[in-house]
Order: sequence, then C-alpha cells, then structure tokens
Amino acid sequence: MASEIMNATSNALFWISSAFDAPTRAVVFGVPIDGHLVVEVLLVVVILFQLTRKSYKPPKKPLTEKEIDELCDDWVPEPLTPQITEEMMVEPPTLESAAGPHAIVDGKEVVNFASANYLGLIGNEKVTDSCVGAMEKYGVGSCGPRGFYGTIDVHLDCEARVSKFLGTPDSILYSYGISTIFSVIPAFCKKGDIIVADEGVHWAVQNGLYLSRSTVVYFKHNDMKSLEATLEKVTGRSKNPEKVRRYIVAEAIYQNSGQIAPLDEIVRLKEKYRFRIILDESHSFGVLGNSGRGLAEYCGVPTEKIDIITAGMGNALATDGGLCTGSVGVVNHQRLMSSAYLFTASLPPYLASAAIGALEYLEANPSVLTNLRANIAILLKELSDVSGLATVSHPLSPIFFLKLKKSTGSNKTDMHLLDSITNQVLKEHSVLIATTKRSSLDKCPLPLGLRLFVSASHSESDLIKAAASLKKVAAVVFS
Repeated sequence: MASEIMNATSNALFWISSAFDAPTRAVVFGVPIDGHLVVEVLLVVVILFQLTRKSYKPPKKPLTEKEIDELCDDWVPEPLTPQITEEMMVEPPTLESAAGPHAIVDGKEVVNFASANYLGLIGNEKVTDSCVGAMEKYGVGSCGPRGFYGTIDVHLDCEARVSKFLGTPDSILYSYGISTIFSVIPAFCKKGDIIVADEGVHWAVQNGLYLSRSTVVYFKHNDMKSLEATLEKVTGRSKNPEKVRRYIVAEAIYQNSGQIAPLDEIVRLKEKYRFRIILDESHSFGVLGNSGRGLAEYCGVPTEKIDIITAGMGNALATDGGLCTGSVGVVNHQRLMSSAYLFTASLPPYLASAAIGALEYLEANPSVLTNLRANIAILLKELSDVSGLATVSHPLSPIFFLKLKKSTGSNKTDMHLLDSITNQVLKEHSVLIATTKRSSLDKCPLPLGLRLFVSASHSESDLIKAAASLKKVAAVVFS
C-alpha cells in the first residue's frame, strides 16, 4: 500500500509540473477551462484509483513437515522465572517460637527487635485466654466473606469496641492488615479524582494509589510547605473542582522513616483547600497519645476531622487483620464497594477476640505506654552516636530507624552493606534486627536503613545489649 501511494504521488507531481508548463487556460467544446482545475481533478482520480486497487500478495507456500520440525527443534521458550542467582539462594533467619522480646531463631535464643510487638502483648495471658475461648466456641475460621455467612457476632463486637475506643461512629474489620489500606483507597478514589500523597508512604499505600487509577501527585516527605504548594497547584489546575473528589493520603508513623506526620498542620491545609484525609495508623494505633488512641489524640485533633482512618492490628494489638473507622456512611460504603471486604474470607473469630482483649488490656494498663516510651528513650540515648549510621526517626516512634550517613549511590550496594550489619549482629551477638527491604515495585525514594522495633516488654539490659552490639559491628564495618 505504501508503494502504491508513492507511485500515485509521483504521477500527481508529473501532472502538476506539466500543468504549469502548459497555458493556464484551455478551451474544450468552446468553453474555457482553468488548467489548475483539470490537474486537481486528474490528481484526485489517480489517487482514488491507486487506493482502490487490490494489492498484490504472492501466494504463501505452506511449510513442509521437515521445515516445521526444524523450527520446533530450534525454538527455545522464555523461562517463566528469572535465573536464580546466588543472592536469591540466601535463606532468611527462621523463627521457631513466639515473636516476643526473646525468641528462638535457627535453634538459638536471641533478643528480638524485628517484630512490631509494641505493647508486648504476644504471649499475654489475657489475650491468649480470649483466643482459646473463641476457638472453642467458633473454631478457627468462618470459611466465607462477611457478606456471605462470614459475619460472626464477635466481628460486630470488635467493630463496636474499636469505635468506642477511638470515639468514632462506626468501624469495619478486614481479614488482612496490609490489604486494608490498598482496598480502602480504591473504594473511595476513582479515575478522575485527585490524590496528594506523601512520597514516603510504604508499598501497601502505593498499591492502593495505583489501583484507584486516580491522578496521584506526591509531595516531599513530611514537608508541609511542599504539601501546601502541591495543594495550591493541584487546586488551581482543576477545571471543575466541585465535581472532583480530592484526598490527602499520609501515614501517622511512617514505616519507611519512623517519622510522625504533623496532623494538626495537615488538617489545617485540608480545610483550607477543601480536601479529605485518608490516614493510615498501622504503627501509631495503640501507641501514640496519652491512652494510645493514635495520632489524633497525640496532636489534639478531633477524630471527626479525619475522614478515613485505617490501621493494621498486627502491631500494637498483637493479632492480625485490619480496621477502618469513620462515619457510618464511610463504613457502609466499604461494605458494598471494598474488594478485600467483599471477596475475602472474614477475619478468624479468635483474632477478633484477641483484638478486643488487647484493647481491654491497654485501657486497664495505661502504664504499658509509659514503659514503651521509656524504652524508646533508652535506645535513643544509647544509639545517639553510631559509626556510619544516623537516627532519623521521631523520639516517640516505636520504629527506631537508622539510615546510612553516606550512601554508596546504589540501593543494591546499600542493602548489601545493611544486610552484612544485621547478619553480624545476629551471628556474633544474638540480636535480631531488620533492614528496610523493598520489592522492585516499591517506588519510595527514601533511603534504606535499619529498623529496630521497640517493645514495652524489652528490658533495659535488652536495649543496652542491642545498642552495644550494633555500635561494635558498625565500628568495624565503617572503619
């Protein structure tokens, strides 16, 4: 077809050149005709003729049996998985006991700073008894989603208990903590909506942003000037602001940095630019505030000013599953639109019972928060000066985060360096700490680092041992 069009074009050019060489007007049957008109008509006729011609295609000669066999012998399929490298063969430490302050890893007792057991409720007698009672009554699962015979009375009791604890109208439970936030965001945010998110959010939040198909704009991590500039820019760019839903997405305590979001300032900007807030409190629920009610209590912000609050229950409450709390309308919308709620088997009853027991324990023993903050302060003091590492987490964050003072310039090389530190600390000093491992899908630009999850059940000797071990290994690695 391309060659035919080229031929038609060359023919047309020939006619045009001939027309300009001929007299500008001709006489046909005594009627004067403009030469340019003749050329244009002929040009159109030629082009239509060339385009309507059937293209010539040589007949395909079928392959012989021998040629087919040769092609099959030469064909090599692409592998389903990438080639296994030596790095992939590395086995992570294997936990062989409950993930308390002391645990058994690969047959050896270690001090555990790799589990987010903030309130030290793993193995707590009250929580364990509530689990045993629920298992004896309900068994280990419901075998169905909440909307299809999967709702058990203990689920409703747990939702009511969470709402009472946080002072919100209603709450909803999810079966898996990490699926909560990346199911809640797409339930409310659709294509054409605008989301302004902190660039430091962890992968589950990023996944929710991606699934929403909304227009996502990131602002600098925990930078309120950057947030305001972004909100102003996005608001001014919107053609029909009254028809577009707009959200600010942030974490209360950032998993990738251990820093705390300034909620009071975020709420002020939200009201100024008329946005809604989706706040993930997975690492602040049960931790921040005088009674552990989260970031709103810590910042003195009324909970009704936060449109949607989500949290995983696998950290402070030492159970599993997730929760979302807010207005009755927000909760009812999720019961109809949230994929993780609709299509996942409901939370096992004993885990919901464990969450109720954990909340009751926290309300009856507020001193556990005092112990947690004292332990964070001890570790902050002991690790104030570590070779090659710098503390970036908030003084009240149970995620004690250490980043490299000087990056190598490559995330892969940085991760090798951090892994070597954690491996030596575990092997030589029996202290288990974690690195900020990220998948290739994680787009967080924050630097990698080491994380120590502080628990209220850690003893002072545990904290001093962990700090001394880390300082000793770091001094050798960065010497």
